Amino acid sequence: MRAPEKETELNQLPNVKLYALDVTHAGSVAQAFSAIQHDFGRLDVVVNNAGFGADGVFEAMDDEFIQKQFDTNVFGLMRVTREAIKVMREQNGGTIVQIASVGGRVAFPLYSIYHGTKWAVEGFTESLQYEVKDFNIKLKLIEPGAIKTEFYGRSRAFTKPDYTTAYDAFVKKCETVSMDAGAKGASAEAVAKIIFKAANDASSRMRYPIAYPANVLLPLKRWMPERLFFWAVRQSYKI
Repeated sequence: MRAPEKETELNQLPNVKLYALDVTHAGSVAQAFSAIQHDFGRLDVVVNNAGFGADGVFEAMDDEFIQKQFDTNVFGLMRVTREAIKVMREQNGGTIVQIASVGGRVAFPLYSIYHGTKWAVEGFTESLQYEVKDFNIKLKLIEPGAIKTEFYGRSRAFTKPDYTTAYDAFVKKCETVSMDAGAKGASAEAVAKIIFKAANDASSRMRYPIAYPANVLLPLKRWMPERLFFWAVRQSYKI
């Protein structure tokens, strides 16, 4: 975590060790991996969980806003993945679990930048698994739907133009649906169980959808004509 000195719960657990790690800084990632190797001698599983949701009207997003989203959700994940591969290749094995999203294969209104990051994670991971297979490194993608976490609260970064009201009605409709989905979402514990399952799954399975609407929309998108699928999403948002 970025500030382990502030942690008051995990540091009380037996056999748990905390390390400072900021995925947006390559030096921090390298130092953490070096310390872990020193303390444990090997690395069996890495879970790439760092990320946050940026949403809103794309027209209002400046370069700094976009860069921050990609630096955490994509480039940070890549930095951690790269360091993990270095260790796992030498020890001939390991598992890297990437926390993607249903939004890595399906897109919703107002989440263009967030979807851009999660679609990147999906494509990056799917390609990378071919490279590392001979080193007995497995890559897993967790694809949660709506989960009741701070993704919809303090972790959310939202923006819209302050120079026009042209988007206001659209934003209001979409926010109502999104916030309601978050309030009714599955628990974080449900996702944790899937992460644990994936980390211990020796099979070649790569994707693990979990919770609504992932379990509904992913099969639908596979089989429905594109225009019909887009229509169904618009209907659900009343846009």
